[in-house]
Amino acid sequence: MTFTQERTIADQVRHDFPLLDQEVNGKALVYLDNAATSQKPQFVLNTLRDYYQQYNSNVHRGAHTLSNKATDAYEAARDKVAKFVNAASRQEIVFTRNATEAINLVAYSWGMNNLQPGDEIITVVMEHHSNIVPWQFVAQKTGAVLKFVELTPEQTFDFEHFKTLLSEKTKLVCVVHVSNTLGCINPVAEISKLAHKNGAKVLIDACQSTPHMPIDVQEIGCDWLVASGHKMCATTGIGFLYGKQEILESMPPFLGGGEMIAEVFLDYFTYGELPHKFEAGTPAIGEAIALGAAVDYLNSIGMDKIHAYEAELTAYLFQQLDKIPQIKIYGPYPNSKGEGRAALAAFTAGEVHANDLAPLLDQEGVAIRSGHHCTQPLHRYLDIPGTARVSLSFYNTREEIDVFIKALKDTLDFFHSILG
Repeated sequence: MTFTQERTIADQVRHDFPLLDQEVNGKALVYLDNAATSQKPQFVLNTLRDYYQQYNSNVHRGAHTLSNKATDAYEAARDKVAKFVNAASRQEIVFTRNATEAINLVAYSWGMNNLQPGDEIITVVMEHHSNIVPWQFVAQKTGAVLKFVELTPEQTFDFEHFKTLLSEKTKLVCVVHVSNTLGCINPVAEISKLAHKNGAKVLIDACQSTPHMPIDVQEIGCDWLVASGHKMCATTGIGFLYGKQEILESMPPFLGGGEMIAEVFLDYFTYGELPHKFEAGTPAIGEAIALGAAVDYLNSIGMDKIHAYEAELTAYLFQQLDKIPQIKIYGPYPNSKGEGRAALAAFTAGEVHANDLAPLLDQEGVAIRSGHHCTQPLHRYLDIPGTARVSLSFYNTREEIDVFIKALKDTLDFFHSILG
């Protein structure tokens, strides 16, 4: 399809996102901070409202109509997520508060019980803090050793360096699917295959890929995959862990309490079945149901179409940014069709610090992110104090990119007039 044809995706869905239709500082809002959190379509908001207004009740083992209805909707959301990522079974989907909790679940349940002194965990310098800090905890407690894959000159995952780090000591490989700063799409299927040849388990952080492209955990071949609902048109407070069933069955519960048990006696208890043994306490019922609605919404558009449209937007964004001499973009460049990287650009603007740039763009109604983006080690590796980041979604338009570019140019001109 041509760009004009693909643009109809944004044209068709804009009315579904009421938040986008407002002014900020007297200017029409241009929301370009989607890598931090996505906006929520009215369909998802209505689903959450309907739960609380029509059948709010606790789930599982209820003997009344509202509880049964809530349980059915909650478990239907699990089925939707399982299908969305092509899990082999609904038992392989565990609801968590977010991707960070999902990673910590694996770290404390599997990592603390399986890693020994001298075992090695491989991750990447581009990782989000959520996929570094939990493994630092595990390494401190178990004596395991953390190793980090570096970047190629194009600032992508260095597969050759990865090969040199693998050994019989490697027990776990943790890799982000799409970098939230560099925008590179890592070869997770190839990484999983090579890691498994060396006897290691693989965890994939898919927060930045799940909302933007089709995800198939069986094709990737990973042992675990995590994502956050709030980045994929659902609410905050809900995420999920995918894990291969045989591995989840071997893992002890992360938290104790109600819901995760089969039976409790004064001197011992027995675990519940998957996935409930990892969902202690009353879950985020409404949020999980809303996540199921978000999956329905994304599927109604089509993940292939979303990915193709966002690629076109990415190509246009990079074309326009390249016209500004002061701008330096980090991560690989897309091809002419916008393919080969995610729909975001982290950049510096000469002497103008990102944290000064973002508030001035906000005065023009343009919302972007500035700082480290929870990737401080990456910014140290690149020897930069911070970056500005513009990130796109399928409800954004080329016209919004034009507004951003004009505001960016005007802001840089303002700074240059001051700096002389």
